[in-house]
Amino acid sequence: MDRKDDTVTPQDPRGKYPRPPFNGQSQPWPGLARDMDPPPDHGETSYKGSGRLAGRRALITGGDSGMGRAAAIAYAREGADVAINYFPTEEPDAQDVVALIEEAGRKAVAIPGDLRDEAFCRKLVDDAVAGLGGLDILVCNAARQQAFPSILDVSSEEFDATMKTNIYAPFWIIKAALPHLTPGSVIIGTTSEQAYDPTPDLYAYAQTKAATMNYVKSLAKQLAEKGIRVNGVAPGPIWTPLQVSGGASQEKLKQFGSQTPFGRPGQPAELASIYVQLAAEDASFTTGHVYGAAGGSGQP
Repeated sequence: MDRKDDTVTPQDPRGKYPRPPFNGQSQPWPGLARDMDPPPDHGETSYKGSGRLAGRRALITGGDSGMGRAAAIAYAREGADVAINYFPTEEPDAQDVVALIEEAGRKAVAIPGDLRDEAFCRKLVDDAVAGLGGLDILVCNAARQQAFPSILDVSSEEFDATMKTNIYAPFWIIKAALPHLTPGSVIIGTTSEQAYDPTPDLYAYAQTKAATMNYVKSLAKQLAEKGIRVNGVAPGPIWTPLQVSGGASQEKLKQFGSQTPFGRPGQPAELASIYVQLAAEDASFTTGHVYGAAGGSGQP
């Protein structure tokens, strides 16, 4: 039998995307995906939807780039309306995402702001609910990652900024969102392989990812009686602006992802389907779980 035109030919995962060494590069925090070399793949041309999230309404923090952008594109192409949050300096990337959501025929709501501010986190949820007409998928994905060789190099201000972005913000946002979530709604947190096997230069960031893994499991038990599922995604080394805006040293950046069995970093597009699966109705018995995607090097 002849193959159909839409048949997808399997690709060798080792050579599917760029491999190190990469060019040295640095951007001011929080960085822009559009200025990275090579540019990350968020599924802009590859992700094909099939209506798995038709009519759903999602809020994604850090939706301008990285896994948040990949999830936003996938959700829209699966039929969901999407609100994205991002730091104000990330507006150029955010507008690219808005255009992609609208190209998919879905509503896009762009809400810039600093997640380290509790009042803004509450307003973020209010604005998303107003813009989308409700809320039933919440993806707490935004994160701050800064690498330091020693704990002695981490200032109290830096430690506080990381904790507020990665731990306090989801706490504030989930509290604000819960009154709007009905049975069947979903909360997804982005944790990391750093939660299980931290590297020495990510002392603060790794702690927050362990905390994310823990709140996913705790909230899943707490919210089960409300019919709300809570799960997490634990990426390994993924090519995102986190790496070029202080999340990795230049030496580490040039060889980023080389330690994985595949010999390369992952791309955000390679995690999009995980965010879709965890939000989809056919995953209704999945709660309190963390799905890993680390090229063979992660533990979950």
